Amino acid sequence: MSAKAEHYDVIRKPIITEKSTMASENGAVVFEVAIDANKPQIKEAVEALFGVSVKAVNTTITKGKTKRFRGQMGRRKDVKKAYVTLAEGNTIDVTTGL
Repeated sequence: MSAKAEHYDVIRKPIITEKSTMASENGAVVFEVAIDANKPQIKEAVEALFGVSVKAVNTTITKGKTKRFRGQMGRRKDVKKAYVTLAEGNTIDVTTGL
């Protein structure tokens, strides 16, 4: 498997919410990442895929809620988010897609 494919396994998709839009005003971009990805892997993947320099990576794991699916009790998956702070002068436009 190529290195680029591995980077796409680490970074799943950008997260576009009100909170992530506020973070982007401070030079941060929010991505949904693989649950087993660590900060150095996330930094390497973002730098390789988007050609930017990363200053910091903060991660958070949101536990999946218990919900009803067609009357049955089920559980949503756990989601890991990465708040990637970019160095000065670097930007990623997540609204256009990859």
